[in-house]
Amino acid sequence: MTDKDIYRLGIIQRVHDHTLLQREAARLLELTVRQVQRVLRRYREYGAASVVSARRGRPGNNRIPEDLRCAALQLIRQHYADFGPTLATEKLLERHGIPVSVETVRNWMISDGLWRPHSRRQVHIYQPRHRRDCLGELIQLDGSHHAWFEERAPKCCLLVYIDDATGRLMHLRFCDSESAFDYMTATREYIDLHGKPVAFYSDKHAVFRVNGTDARRSGTTQFGRALRDLSIELICANSSQAKGRVERANQTLQDRLVKEMRLHNISSISEANRWVAGFIDDFNRRFSRPPKYPKDLHRPANLAPEELDDIFAWQDLRKLSKALTFQYDKMIYLIEPTDENTRIAGERVTVYEYPDGRIAFRYAHRLLRYQVFDRLACVDQGAIVDNKRLGAVLRLALEKQDEQEAEGQRSRSKKMPRRRAQERALEELRAMNPVLVNPEDFVPSLKR
Repeated sequence: MTDKDIYRLGIIQRVHDHTLLQREAARLLELTVRQVQRVLRRYREYGAASVVSARRGRPGNNRIPEDLRCAALQLIRQHYADFGPTLATEKLLERHGIPVSVETVRNWMISDGLWRPHSRRQVHIYQPRHRRDCLGELIQLDGSHHAWFEERAPKCCLLVYIDDATGRLMHLRFCDSESAFDYMTATREYIDLHGKPVAFYSDKHAVFRVNGTDARRSGTTQFGRALRDLSIELICANSSQAKGRVERANQTLQDRLVKEMRLHNISSISEANRWVAGFIDDFNRRFSRPPKYPKDLHRPANLAPEELDDIFAWQDLRKLSKALTFQYDKMIYLIEPTDENTRIAGERVTVYEYPDGRIAFRYAHRLLRYQVFDRLACVDQGAIVDNKRLGAVLRLALEKQDEQEAEGQRSRSKKMPRRRAQERALEELRAMNPVLVNPEDFVPSLKR
């Protein structure tokens, strides 16, 4: 018996002994007089056991059938063993037509050992921080390295952009590595979709911050330079807890996004980048919240696409020699010796290396035409005879090649940016039209 049953038994005994009126017992037990009379009759017939409810220990009338429970647990074990209760409930309804509540599935999974409740987990302490007030005021970004395609493809990186005020996923992009070119490409896509935010909030990765002790105060990375040209503030957090919103979003994505791509049979970076927009809409519909103030602080870029291409390119300075040549990434470039170009000998030109693999040179916003000599490529000695202007350059290149072969080292400069993003862009371009990659190989047909 419970304490309530013992209290009720004492009241009924007093009524049975005629020491308490039935209407007083009804007031004390919060029952009607007729209910007290029925309890009293059962007490006289069955004794103290009649006070306890006869339904205690029996299954409820609205209990889910046992065969439905077994079928749901069997599906969870087969297909959703590593799903959480909320996601498993959604998939049971969407894919199998089983309408059960989240808490019911949670209790089933706990009793079956498929889920561990939070009360039994190790307690973590997080310092709270208020959200920002408006959409676009602070965008947290981070790269998450994970086996996003499980065993179907190698590990890769997901660049995550999330709004601090609303928790909305603003942009997602899969890439091979967390490089400057990948962040430039992803940020360019973000600005095309939403506009320019007030600030980005990141960690102290080398893409965002110069980590050398000498240049830490004055140095600027290529990504930081691009944001400065766009008037976007870049803030680096001192710890991962400071940007906990994007860190927690990474944990959620490593659970939900991996399983959604498994269900949709997505096994490559290009497929995932085409599909992920629908996942972002569904994620925001479930988990985002309205901002404190409805104003959107995103600003339009108001720049031509060509200007944005130049901003999100790897920019560097090179000094022209008297022969109108300069070196960049172990390659020698020769500027056309026109009357206009001969006057800029000894000046500095700006190198623009774009994420899609293109390269351009400018002096005072004037595009310079050039020819390329690759010091790592095989040298045709006939070119030395045919072009006297290239003779000295080729002799120098041959000497450098002999030195590199003696050292067993023939590779691009390690100081230059990693070009995995460029290689992937060229692969996608080559798949669409090979002529766009090598236009000099195109031979027009005269047939009609």
